[in-house]
Formats: sequence, C-alpha cells, structure tokens
Amino acid sequence: MHSTESHRTLRILTVNTHKGFTVFNRRFILHELREAIRATHADIVFLQEVLGAHHRHARRLASWPTSSQYEFLADTIWPEFAYGRNAVYPYGHHGNAVLSKFPIAAHDNLDISVGRHERRGLLHCVLRPPMLNFDVHAICVHLGLRERQRAPQLKALCTVIEEHVPEDAPLFVAGDFNDWRQRAQSVLERCAGLKEVHFEHHGHLPRTFPSNLPVFRLDRIYVRNVHSCRTVKLARHPWAKLSDHAPLAAEVSLCL
Repeated sequence: MHSTESHRTLRILTVNTHKGFTVFNRRFILHELREAIRATHADIVFLQEVLGAHHRHARRLASWPTSSQYEFLADTIWPEFAYGRNAVYPYGHHGNAVLSKFPIAAHDNLDISVGRHERRGLLHCVLRPPMLNFDVHAICVHLGLRERQRAPQLKALCTVIEEHVPEDAPLFVAGDFNDWRQRAQSVLERCAGLKEVHFEHHGHLPRTFPSNLPVFRLDRIYVRNVHSCRTVKLARHPWAKLSDHAPLAAEVSLCL
C-alpha cells in the first residue's frame, strides 16, 4: 500500500483462477498461483472460478490444500476474505472470492444465473480501510458465456450499484465479464458511471484471453469516485502458464 499527503493508493488485482489448474486441467498449479498473486503486492484481490471444496481432487492430489482454495490463496497476506458460492455439484462447489488486507465489514452474493447450465454471481463486499474515514465497495463479477445471459446480468449489476452503493462511495468492479463483443462498456458507463482503467489510459480494453496469446478482451477493472487510477503491467511469465485468463492489475488513488 502506498500513500501521499492527500490521497492513498490501493493496488487491485483480478484473475480467473481456473479452479487452480492449467489450461485443459493438465496440471494442478494452485501453489504457483499463490506465489504469483503474492508477488503483485495487491491490497485487494478479485478471484473468479475459485473452488470452495472439491472432494474428488482432495482424495486424488497429495498437494491439495486442507482449506478452501480462497483461504489457501489468502494465507497470511490477506487476513480478510469473502466467498460467493455460485456452482454446486455433488463433489464440491466454486464461485467468486475477494481477498482484502482491510476489514470486510459486510458482504453479499447475488445469484445472477440465467438458465440452469451456467451458475453465475456478483460478490459485493464493503471494505473498511482503517486509514480512511469512509467505506470502499468492491464487486467481483463473473458473467455468462452468452450475450443473452450477459444483458440481464449487466442490468442486475447496475441495480446492485444503484441500490446498495452510495453515490459518493469509491467503487471497484472487477472480474471476468466474458464480454468479447465489448457491449458492457457503454452499459456500465451509462447506468453506473463506471470507467475501465485500461480503457481510460490506453483507449482500448485489455486483451486477456487466452493467456498464452491474448486475443479477446474479457477481463476488466472498473472504478468510480477515485482520485486517479493507472494500469500496472504484469510480467507474462509465469502468468501465461497459470490460467487461461491473463490477470489485470491497477493502482487506484483515493482522496483522504
């Protein structure tokens, strides 16, 4: 965490963890993923496709953690975490998670699934950094693969922001939007006043999928009510081997 006299700067990271496996589930790499996340020095981490439990993998893999994946990733670096369970199956469940170096005063997971085959959610957390005299809102997003799913899911996101986030509160919205047609950009700016960090600085959304040769612009970091923001470039190695999505990082400054 960095500071100046007039504002505080927080580092944000978002990554689709692919349930702790490489592309095509060839290798279990949760331990390497934890080291890579630690190396970013993020204050707040947005995770998608993180396993809360998986009994089959736990029996099969000797290196499987005794805790949930999000607790394992948080370890001693991020003392606060919240999990939103989205998909449940006979042998386990997965969803979104937020790891935070600051107290999480409240959190809520909203089911935004459209249809029965893709379970999706919005994990809304209220953070209370002790050096600030106001709350910071963080929403971890994982939208559907089809546009007919994403349209109502974006509407649900706008409703959550309108009803549960004060107009003057700092807000971070990050995650896997699956928005390969780039329709979400205008929707979120119009309904919620959100600005995408990479777009603001480079004039285009970041390419994040597939991670070894990114073509599609699926992952985003949106902000509102911040003093300033900038993208943080992450090294291609080792991330290209850790998930099918490239991570995104940003530094966001808040006025004191």
